[in-house]
Amino acid sequence: MITEPRTPLLRRLPAGVWVAAFWTTIVVFRFFTRDNELHHLFDYHGNTEDMPLVVTAVVTTLVAFLLVPLPLAAVAVALAGGVYALGMWAVPPAAPVQFLIAEAVVAYCVVTRSRPVSTIAAGMPLALLAGLFAWGSVNGYPVNPYAYAGLAATVLIAWLIGNTVRQSRSHAEALRGRASEQAVTAERLRIARELHDMVAHNIGIIAIQAGMGSRVMDTQPAETRSALEAIEATSRETLAGLRRMLGALRQGEGESAPLEVAPGLGELDRLVKRTAGAGVRVALTRSGEARVLPPEVDLAAFRIVQEAVTNVVKHSGTRDCHVTVDYGAEQVAVTVVDLGAGPSAHAPGTGYGLAGMRERVALLHGEFSAGPRPGGGFRVAARLPLPSPTEASATAALEVGP
Repeated sequence: MITEPRTPLLRRLPAGVWVAAFWTTIVVFRFFTRDNELHHLFDYHGNTEDMPLVVTAVVTTLVAFLLVPLPLAAVAVALAGGVYALGMWAVPPAAPVQFLIAEAVVAYCVVTRSRPVSTIAAGMPLALLAGLFAWGSVNGYPVNPYAYAGLAATVLIAWLIGNTVRQSRSHAEALRGRASEQAVTAERLRIARELHDMVAHNIGIIAIQAGMGSRVMDTQPAETRSALEAIEATSRETLAGLRRMLGALRQGEGESAPLEVAPGLGELDRLVKRTAGAGVRVALTRSGEARVLPPEVDLAAFRIVQEAVTNVVKHSGTRDCHVTVDYGAEQVAVTVVDLGAGPSAHAPGTGYGLAGMRERVALLHGEFSAGPRPGGGFRVAARLPLPSPTEASATAALEVGP
């Protein structure tokens, strides 16, 4: 069962709690540093550290509490604080501060809320500015149209900033979604290749052995028994491979990986023996210094040979093929050649064998070729580059380090 980690206690507290704690700390400090602090805070005489400070503290605390659940109410509170600050005699320094707080909430609404909500949030300060301008003009108060136009422009700038952030987030989410889809597709293709290469080969061997046993059942009981034994062994191997793959797919996060080792070129002798039981003789030639290969290269090389040999068994119509493995200093090359009936024996069908081999080689940045031979038969060749010793040691260090 997957359980979500619990959010730490300090992160579960609303932002308003922290803002209130901040202003409370300032007021408590002032109580110890200035006489008659309450009289100064609630009796404004033109000092910005008195009543404007209280208005700013109340507005920012309420805005912090309302910002997430009720952002439009947070805009209204900030604007109400600005209107209240305008009523103070002398210079109202708190009014622009409250208006800037309202603009910050407008930008937040544009980023996190729907387009109608963000439009209403931007319209509220613009409507207030229009109302104040009309009220001042009607009642004969001096109004500066350029000042009101400048404040309206700052609202639009806040909206544009929020819209830019919103578009950037949407683009980043789209990129993450596309990357996730590509990762899922790549994993599906990898699983499909493994299933095809493992199941198609073994089921093909089983089908041929079953057909051989049915033909000689009455005349050659010993051959029938050998065919049944080969069918049993191949079936058990197929089931074991499927069990390994299903175990790898079902393992949860933090669980240990399956203990079975993926097949590699070291399994070619078993492949040759099993193919011989299906009636096709495989001549295996190794050149160069055989050594331990990186797991992904070793698995890809084995699967390519396995699929090519399977195609020989199923389609070529011949009883002989030649597998060559060349261990080079910078690459490993595998070649499978048969002397079958020619191009018609490997006519394109509905299978995915060649496509899977080509995908395996492309993922390792190698070279792949497959096609009929001029003198008859079919040839499959792949060259898989090997990492340099420096890259291999760095990869091993990364794997061992954790």
